[in-house]
Amino acid sequence: MIRPCLAAFAAFFLITSTAGAHDTSGGSASKVTLVYQHELPNVPGKSMKGVLVEYGPGGFSDAHTHPDSAFIYATVLEGSVLSQVNDGPVEEYKAGESFSEYPGDRHGVSKNGSDTKPAKLLAVFVVDTTQTELTYPIKK
Repeated sequence: MIRPCLAAFAAFFLITSTAGAHDTSGGSASKVTLVYQHELPNVPGKSMKGVLVEYGPGGFSDAHTHPDSAFIYATVLEGSVLSQVNDGPVEEYKAGESFSEYPGDRHGVSKNGSDTKPAKLLAVFVVDTTQTELTYPIKK
C-alpha cells in the first residue's frame, strides 16, 4: 500500500514541481535537480526538499554525505540504482523500490545499475530549512 502511494506521490511531485528546478552536477553522466522545497508548518525550522537524480547509462554520483540534519527517503522512478550506505553491502533498487539514509550516513556508492539504460530516483529530504547544500563530497 505504501509503495503505490509513494510512487503516485512521486509522479505528482515531479509533474507539479519542475517549474522551479535548479540544476547541479556531481559524478559522471548524472544530473541532480532540486524540484521541490517546502517548509513544514508543523515542524518549525524543518523543510522537505525533493531532488531528482538522473543517471545516464553507466552514470554515477561521487561518494558523499548529507547535512547532519538530513533524513532522506529515496525512490527509484526508472531503471535500477546501485547504492551502498556506510559499510553495508551494495544493494540494487529497481523502479518502485525505496531506501532511506539517516543523519550522518555515508553514501559510498550511488550509480546506475545499467551501462545501456538511464535511471532516475527521487530523493526526498527532511532537513533544516536554512540548509542550502544537500551533498558534501567524501574526501579520500
